[in-house]
Amino acid sequence: MLKEQIKARPGLQELARAAARATGRVTASARMTPSFLIVGAQRCGTTSMYKTLAQHPRVLPAVLHKGAHYFDTGYGHGPAWYRGHFPLLASARRAAVDGQLPITGESSPYYMFHPLAGRRIAADLPGVRLLVLLRDPVERAYSAHTHETARGFETEPFEKALELEPVRLAGEEAKLIADPAYQSHSHQHHAYITRGRYAEQLARLEGIFGRDRMHVVDSQRFFTDPEPVFAAVTDFLGIGTAPGISFEKHNARPRSPMPESLRAALEDQLAASDAELESWLGHPPTWRT
Repeated sequence: MLKEQIKARPGLQELARAAARATGRVTASARMTPSFLIVGAQRCGTTSMYKTLAQHPRVLPAVLHKGAHYFDTGYGHGPAWYRGHFPLLASARRAAVDGQLPITGESSPYYMFHPLAGRRIAADLPGVRLLVLLRDPVERAYSAHTHETARGFETEPFEKALELEPVRLAGEEAKLIADPAYQSHSHQHHAYITRGRYAEQLARLEGIFGRDRMHVVDSQRFFTDPEPVFAAVTDFLGIGTAPGISFEKHNARPRSPMPESLRAALEDQLAASDAELESWLGHPPTWRT
């Protein structure tokens, strides 16, 4: 009953989270360290992948919510605050399967795009593995606009927002790099096309982590033929397959069709970036075949 009351009242939910964070800080040294991060891309199925992984008996999900947003907008909170998001080591020992401890992780899709997140992750979580999900970047941009509008972070129609994007983002990445405490509303919420230039973001992460610690998923394949795609993910994480996993879409938002002329223009803009993805995916992106 108490959980239902908390979910129904956002104020109570935030109070409960604040209390949990306070407890987490105090018990940080007794908590698990994440073994994997889903770092992006936004609106590419990251929630669905995380919730699918959370069903695996060798995975204990974060205890507060799926995304801590520590390495992008919350780094000033400190490592104890971050560790407080994860299960207790005692819980991991109780959940051991055949003597193998479970792993934990989180999903914060701004990590992939934030210019400082990668190096922060590498410094604080040596050995962590990164999962990246990608979808048609044109559809991703349209979906992101719908999402940001629904959340109150966008007031312009899609085509106007695309027109404004270069102005909104001008100089913002440089400010983020120059001042680690700086947070950019437009960089986080208004980068519709820029976030879809996946290849340059992957190259930045590769320079920090190397390809062997990164696994890139074509989201369309995950949604249309999930079993082999998910098996490759669990193999990458070293946890093996498990029975009884259900595959569902989460966090989708309905929207009207995009004008075909606009779609074609955006596809042309993103063609060069898309062409570089085959070496990451092992096949041409589904949206280009």
